[in-house]
Amino acid sequence: MILHHYWRSSCSWRVRIALELKGLAFEGVAVDVRVPRSEAYLGLHPLGQVPALQTPDGVLTQSVAILRYLDAVAPTPPLWPSQPIASARVEELLQLVCSGIQPLQNNRVTARVTEIGGDGRAWARAAIADGLQAYETLCTATPGRFSVGDAVSAADLALIPQLYNARRFGVDLSGLPTVLHIESVAQALPAFERAHPDTYEPKEQ
Repeated sequence: MILHHYWRSSCSWRVRIALELKGLAFEGVAVDVRVPRSEAYLGLHPLGQVPALQTPDGVLTQSVAILRYLDAVAPTPPLWPSQPIASARVEELLQLVCSGIQPLQNNRVTARVTEIGGDGRAWARAAIADGLQAYETLCTATPGRFSVGDAVSAADLALIPQLYNARRFGVDLSGLPTVLHIESVAQALPAFERAHPDTYEPKEQ
């Protein structure tokens, strides 16, 4: 498999963690999201976003779709629990990040806020803070070492990159003890360490 990704993209990071957790070999191809994408890349991803994963079954875009595919072709360890309510809780938290936080603080949105006279960083900071507080509240109902119980799930794969972004924007995380505990446990796992942006940061950055 070939993963087209940007080193600091949270969507790319989710997929890297999943590939590492499942022990799936992949070739990483860096995509610089700060410059216009090539026609060749737009042929893989019409929006020019990351990630795009070339698989034996075709090209997939959108991180959650990719996570679903990887969970189907390599079921161990599972990213969604088998119990219906636990699986729904994972999806709830995953979508909270992927739909309720990350899109509101991405570069396109913050740039547009600034363009129309607002403060893009303040906008992002507020969106992240509100979303993570909701995450903290929800995951306290599913206690364990991770977001939902004692096993890593797709929710954790979304949470850890989002916390990295929160710090980049100067969000106060002191009121999120459960979330920060989950982060500390997850970061001790080799798969999370190998997928970290520090591993992929370009030398010239």
